[in-house]
Amino acid sequence: MGHEPPPYQRVAADLRRRISAGEWGVGDRLPSRAQLAAHYSVGPNVLQKATERLIIEGILEGRSGSGTYVCRPRERRRMVRSRHRERRGGSPFRADMSELGQAGAWESNSQARTPAPDHIAQRLGISPGDFCVRTDYEFLADGRPVQTSASWEPMAITGQSPIVLPEMGPLAGRGVVERMRSIGIVIDNAVEIPRPGRATPAQANLLGISVGDLVLLIERTYYDTDGRPVETADIAVPDVRWEVAYEYGIERSDQ
Repeated sequence: MGHEPPPYQRVAADLRRRISAGEWGVGDRLPSRAQLAAHYSVGPNVLQKATERLIIEGILEGRSGSGTYVCRPRERRRMVRSRHRERRGGSPFRADMSELGQAGAWESNSQARTPAPDHIAQRLGISPGDFCVRTDYEFLADGRPVQTSASWEPMAITGQSPIVLPEMGPLAGRGVVERMRSIGIVIDNAVEIPRPGRATPAQANLLGISVGDLVLLIERTYYDTDGRPVETADIAVPDVRWEVAYEYGIERSDQ
């Protein structure tokens, strides 16, 4: 005999079935959580987890002070990562979202003089403990979370320059490529390593998903024309909402 699913999954499955059957239509408000918990003979925490699961799936939406409503299921959208966009400078994320008809924005927090942990030092070609600027990002499309990123830049490169803090100064928010170009560093290559992963508590909190949900983890490192790594980042994209596609050019023959 197989294991029965956890109670919240059974409640979520039945709510999903009832919505699909038309018991509640798009825009309808569900009964209160207390009423639903009593109907399913479960505690409030189980019911909350079940409704949060359907919110993540895009079937329900919570409105502060009003209740939980049926919404149109969200389409799983495609995010295109392109080397051509990176070369233009500016924010590739904002360009990506603009093409999808959404307003891209982000929130950030930078900490200077952060010692590089071993794995970051290895990626940047510096010694463990060397000072970096670490910037944590939450990227938003039309106000909804899309991805997170933790970026590291060696202070040996930017520490004495006006671009030391990525989101402050004359080129705030202009992207790594353009900022580095302003101090004479030309980035001409980027390496991205995508891996499947599970959301950490911090990532889940920012992305509005559950701890352990599937995410795409992208390890990205920028290199200058001498092959020196000048920035590295760990990006997390929630799989339930986004798929990532890579676009690259094909060199044409003159024959």
